[in-house]
Amino acid sequence: MSRINEAFNNKKAFIPFITCGDPDIETTRALVNEMVKNGADLVELGIPFSDPTAEGPTIQGANLRALSGGVNKEKIFNMVKALRNEDNITVPLVFMTYANVVFSYDADKFFKTCQEIGIDGVILPDLPYEEKGEFEEVSEKYGVDLISLIAPTSANRIAMIAKEAKGFIYIVSSLGVTGTRTAITTDVASIVKVVKENTDVPCAIGFGISNPEQAAKMAAWADGVIVGSAIVKLIEKHGKDSVKPVGEFVHDMKTAIS
Repeated sequence: MSRINEAFNNKKAFIPFITCGDPDIETTRALVNEMVKNGADLVELGIPFSDPTAEGPTIQGANLRALSGGVNKEKIFNMVKALRNEDNITVPLVFMTYANVVFSYDADKFFKTCQEIGIDGVILPDLPYEEKGEFEEVSEKYGVDLISLIAPTSANRIAMIAKEAKGFIYIVSSLGVTGTRTAITTDVASIVKVVKENTDVPCAIGFGISNPEQAAKMAAWADGVIVGSAIVKLIEKHGKDSVKPVGEFVHDMKTAIS
């Protein structure tokens, strides 16, 4: 069983997202350790990009802070190596970034590096389903799952995407960019239903989930819950002192969905 499968095995998975290098790479490493200690089942690590089109102002700000602080892919790769080898982090780690980041680094080299350092999957929110072939081929070569996204606009493509999905499926709860929302009005349950009819690959819901009540509601339908902006806001507020408050937030969210 892969690490990603284990994350969802007989439980609801809580999946936090953070941007690598915000506020610095040392704090990112400490945050991952603290989130895992407090119940994170899988961690999404954002590789900063200068034009993060899927992100709202909160995560855009994190990208800018990380880049202006001098973070780069090599520093991120070294941090992941340290998490796996020195900190003994065993939960799945997944990169979330943009197709241009992978393309400019060289896709073969990028996925080979992912395999070597212990990255289990890659999410590219700007990669259309119809154009995934080039990346999918090289991701399969190195045994790294290319994670599919399904949005409310996917409509009659949901079944098709689900049937070919690897690792887990990222279900986008709301239209627009990332960010906390006071309410999630999309009929997420019907999307999950179609997914479940077409695959055994687990699905997790993200975009807009910011409190335990929303998390519990989404977890009632899906196999996991993804939270990014609410955590990044805590990091923005507390900076290098964000480790404890983020750990407490993760603990509360994991408790809510368990």
